[in-house]
Amino acid sequence: MTIEQFEHWSLVLGTGGLMLYMVFIIYRLAKESGASRFGYVALFLSLGLGMVGFVAKSILQEVLKV
Repeated sequence: MTIEQFEHWSLVLGTGGLMLYMVFIIYRLAKESGASRFGYVALFLSLGLGMVGFVAKSILQEVLKV
């Protein structure tokens, strides 16, 4: 494994792990606040939109090879 491959996989796994942790935090926040089903959706949409944008940007960069 080269250094570049290690860096790539470390970035992918590290960022993915942090995103999963952020989803867990949003879920816990919604659960502890006693949010309704609509509240869960609103929290995940509002707080998770940044993660979706980051993933979309990464996918588009890979597809377009910018």
